[in-house]
Amino acid sequence: MIFGKTKSELGVGIFVFIGLVILVLFILFIGDFKAWSSRYHVNFIFNFANGVKIGAPIRYAGVDVGEVSNIKLVFVPAEQKTQVKIIGWVRKGVYIPVDSTVWVNTLGLLGEKYVEVMPGKDYANCIKHGQALIGTDPIPMQEIGQIVKNIADSANGLINKINNGEGTVGKLISSDEIYNQLDAFVTDVRKNPWKLFIKTKEKK
Repeated sequence: MIFGKTKSELGVGIFVFIGLVILVLFILFIGDFKAWSSRYHVNFIFNFANGVKIGAPIRYAGVDVGEVSNIKLVFVPAEQKTQVKIIGWVRKGVYIPVDSTVWVNTLGLLGEKYVEVMPGKDYANCIKHGQALIGTDPIPMQEIGQIVKNIADSANGLINKINNGEGTVGKLISSDEIYNQLDAFVTDVRKNPWKLFIKTKEKK
């Protein structure tokens, strides 16, 4: 008798457990369906992604509207190069014109990387689900460092030329003759300021 009651309770427990599992799966399915139905996917193509990661925000006109969901490397045989395909979702109601500008931006100087979208003007043609937008590649830090180095080298070269008396500025700074002439002119004007008001006679 007791054994039969235990089997009955076990069957009820299993039935209730299966019912709860089905209910949870149903709720998750409905929630996921609503989430997917309220957004669409877009692709951003870059040659250099500058360290952007999955989960990074997608901003449109400075407002968070989506998130990076996947990143792939795609080889393009026709151009013999590898590109970065950033796949992300954007919530519905956000219209991205095909002439919009896209680049990888940074929060702060060394902060989180994210995808920045600046709206274009062609709202008659907007990106649809699954379509791609070509991004503007960020400048690698190595190239920035090289540009800074070139500027510094040019500045040092210019300073050295000035110090050596080369060029107009260098001659003005290093030439004693020009300095003496300017000093004599200033001294003369201080003693005879009326000379500044004398109009030079034009030659006939």
